[in-house]
Amino acid sequence: MKAGRTDELDAFIEAGMESARRAASLTHSLLAFARRQSLDVKGQDINGLILGIQEILRRPLGENITLDLRMEPDLWTALTDANQFENALLNLVLNARDAMLDGGCITLETSNQTLDAPRPVHDGAIAKGDYAVVSVADTGTGMSLDVIAKAFEPFFTTKPIGQGTGLGLSMIYGFVRQSGGYVSIESDMGRGTNVQIYLPRAPAHDKQTLPTASTSVTPGAGEVILVVEDDDSVRFTVTMLLRELGYSYIEARDASVAIPHLQSNQRIDLLVTDVGLPNMNGRQLAEVGRQHRPDLKVLFISGYAEKSAVRAGSLDAGMKMLAKPFTVDVLAAKIREMLEL
Repeated sequence: MKAGRTDELDAFIEAGMESARRAASLTHSLLAFARRQSLDVKGQDINGLILGIQEILRRPLGENITLDLRMEPDLWTALTDANQFENALLNLVLNARDAMLDGGCITLETSNQTLDAPRPVHDGAIAKGDYAVVSVADTGTGMSLDVIAKAFEPFFTTKPIGQGTGLGLSMIYGFVRQSGGYVSIESDMGRGTNVQIYLPRAPAHDKQTLPTASTSVTPGAGEVILVVEDDDSVRFTVTMLLRELGYSYIEARDASVAIPHLQSNQRIDLLVTDVGLPNMNGRQLAEVGRQHRPDLKVLFISGYAEKSAVRAGSLDAGMKMLAKPFTVDVLAAKIREMLEL
């Protein structure tokens, strides 16, 4: 910029953004394996999620690999995090592709299964109960017993250096187990591999309606949002977005600054707070806020959930959670959704 070469800015900005996206993906994978990420677990239409990304799944396969979808029409609603499930499915399809250098077929199948007794898997046993099962099977090279035994270990990979982080299956394993589900691998050398994800059946009343696609976000109408975030760069980004969308905002670095606002008579339509605040965490702050404002709406933002006081399954009415990192479009849509509750 000092040299006046503004025509090159886009390339540098995109390179920086790509590095940030890769770093975020790596961090998510590590947190998933350690089962310490924040998940938004709720009843999901698994068939709907799969059909919604089928073109993304087909795109990297090439002409010599087919993707065969076999969907159970009456598949049970299952408990899972939609975004993590879609990432897991894409990872499995890419692994299957890489195992079929000469082409072949990937079969993606959904089914309902009721286990009347525990079923052994590599790390123990699948508990008895009802599950929506997602199976990704390929006709590739297969995996030996030694490889299967290490498949879920972080950084373990059979791919050449530079062609894989070794975090794909470990991420899937951690996310599914954190969601209360299980992962099973069956493989025959030279015949292919079948990875099955067992997702717990959701209660009958717990069904998430898939959002409809939208190309724009409804602008604000002067609603007042209290933003509590100790990371200056994140707080700046959030408040800048709010200003651009037409909202009014109050910003605070921690609970000690936010509480006087919550205890005052000024208008606050939504509290957006990080979970991991110093001294008093975001959930405790929300509880203080609701003592003075019983109907206060709260959006928690967090990327790390070890011993977290906030998990999607334990949130009260009028509370939602958004996992970091997120794009400004996702944040804008979530804020609008919260204000319209």
